[in-house]
Order: sequence, then C-alpha cells, then structure tokens
Amino acid sequence: MAHAIKRREMPVDKNHVAAVRSFEMGLQLERRQNYRKARDIFEKLVAEGPADVADRARVHLRACTARAESRSPVPRTAGEYHVMGVAELNRRELDRAVEYLSKARKLQPKREEIRYALAAAHALRGDRDAAFEHLQAAIALRPQNRFQARHDADFQPLAGDPRFASLLSVPGGDGGYRSRL
Repeated sequence: MAHAIKRREMPVDKNHVAAVRSFEMGLQLERRQNYRKARDIFEKLVAEGPADVADRARVHLRACTARAESRSPVPRTAGEYHVMGVAELNRRELDRAVEYLSKARKLQPKREEIRYALAAAHALRGDRDAAFEHLQAAIALRPQNRFQARHDADFQPLAGDPRFASLLSVPGGDGGYRSRL
C-alpha cells in the first residue's frame, strides 16, 4: 500500500520575490551592457536585499562597476570633456555633467557651447545664479544662443524669472525679430 506524502506549503516572502525580480532585471541590464543601471539595482540589493540575493548581487555589482569604469574613456581635451558632459546632461546625471563641463571650461573658457551646456545643467539643478552667469556668457560669445535658449526645454526652470526674459530679449529689438528692410 502506497502512502501519499503530503507537502506542506511554505509561506511566500513577498520581499524575497521582489528582490529576485529586481536581481533578474539587473541581470538583463547587465547582459545589454547597461552597466550603470544594472549597478544601481545591484547596489540597492546589496544594501537592502535578503542575504542570499545580496550575496549574488555583490558579485554582479563588482563586475558592472568595473565594466562601467573601463568603458568610460578618460577625457583629455576640452572637446572630450564637453562631449562627456553633454552625455551626462542628457542622462540627467547633473552633478557629473557640471563636473565634466567645468573641466572643459577651464581648458577653453571662451567656447560658447561649453558655457551654454553649463547653463542648462545649472538650470536643471536649480542653481539659477550659475545658470544665468553661464547663459549670459554663452550669449555674449555667440548671440544666436539667445534664440536657441528660448526654445530649449532645459531652461524651463528659469522661465518665470524676469532675468530670463531680459537676457533673451534683443537690445533695441522687437522680441528678437528685426526687419532688415
């Protein structure tokens, strides 16, 4: 006579299930070579996840950190710092963007595109005074930046400030559109 073995159901730990799902998402990002986002997930799991998931995440965290750092070329010129700064600005990594763009500015202080990007980064960070300083310099170096800034969403945080309207108006003009007739 065969006896059936009755299995006891284990309670489901929802936190563990969520951690495993996050870990799997991190693995997918790592496979796609999106090391920064994967690293962020693994860092969180190491800090807050269950021990078994945290241990596995720690291994992948080290790998993602190494790969993310090795893939970032070391900038040497103002142009390279500018490109990296704009890339960070587009990712909304604003502190890193300001860091790279500030280094570019030190190397070539009269490049208007560097000052313009610095203005955008500071505007998005909420540092209005620095944003206006750099935008004013960018416009002084290349007056066409005045028109570009009017339609640039990165300057939306400055839109309500009267300094912004004043800076973007054309001296002696009628809102920026002068007739040459």
